[in-house]
Amino acid sequence: MMFKRICLIIMLALVPLYLFSADVTVTALRGPTAMGMVKLMKDSEGESVDGNSYTFKIEGAIDAVTPALVRGSTDIAAVPANVSSVLYNNTDGAIRVLAINTLGVLYIAEKGDSVHSVEDLRGKTIYASGNGATPEYALRFILDSAGLEIGKDVFIEWRSEHAECVAALESNDGALAMLPQPFLTSALLNDPEIRVALDLNDLWMDVMGTELITGVVVARSDFIEENEEAVRTFLRSYEDSVSYVNGNLEEGAALVGEYGIIGEKVALKALPGCNITFISGEDMKEALSNYLSVLYSMNPKSVGGALPDEEYYFI
Repeated sequence: MMFKRICLIIMLALVPLYLFSADVTVTALRGPTAMGMVKLMKDSEGESVDGNSYTFKIEGAIDAVTPALVRGSTDIAAVPANVSSVLYNNTDGAIRVLAINTLGVLYIAEKGDSVHSVEDLRGKTIYASGNGATPEYALRFILDSAGLEIGKDVFIEWRSEHAECVAALESNDGALAMLPQPFLTSALLNDPEIRVALDLNDLWMDVMGTELITGVVVARSDFIEENEEAVRTFLRSYEDSVSYVNGNLEEGAALVGEYGIIGEKVALKALPGCNITFISGEDMKEALSNYLSVLYSMNPKSVGGALPDEEYYFI
């Protein structure tokens, strides 16, 4: 009788695991958002993590991520903050935001020594990636605040990936590029003539008094409806992964290198400045809604034409 009771207790304890486990496909951009996931990526190799089985995909450009969400070939994805709102509005709520995963990581780097203020950008050309996403709107906001107009006072040459901006910066004396971490550190290590000219995160804080939000993690709404507990399990595992990477820089950098996100040496130097974070629930809602309101006031199209309603936030 005692043996049967023990078996029953064990079976009952395992029931939630079987009920709420799921096969989860996660896509992230090559950069800080993927860097925060590496511990979970490692833990999920060949086995489930708290009942969930994961497939991870790392992409170089947002153009490869958003179609995957729309088509349903990925369940969860890390995307620029404003893109999540655009997707929500343009798909009638087919995605929802789960958490903020990256704060400010943007800088203007120069191969030279002519730019020391925003005004010094007048007449300059900047190589940049992130057209239509957080990098573009952060740069526009900083330039607008200084009275500089893109296309008239400052010129932008858009590239599809940050790595292309690094290559353009390294090959042209006097060039400027808007780079996020860890690509900034990669450029600084590769070429001693490159320097940090402007910190867009500090400039944003000076103007707005709030943190610049770069990235969020989202999920398809239908996937959440069918697997809500599995999504909450993912969030706990993702938060643990972020904490591990931030608290164990050498080990985290080794994993970043192992998964080909960026070289281990670069990752080790870049991680402290990558602003990898995990903010969910009401704190996420408050911070993100304030950020999107700023973008909306600049250009409603930057958030998809309207501020998202309550259903956008997965609390």
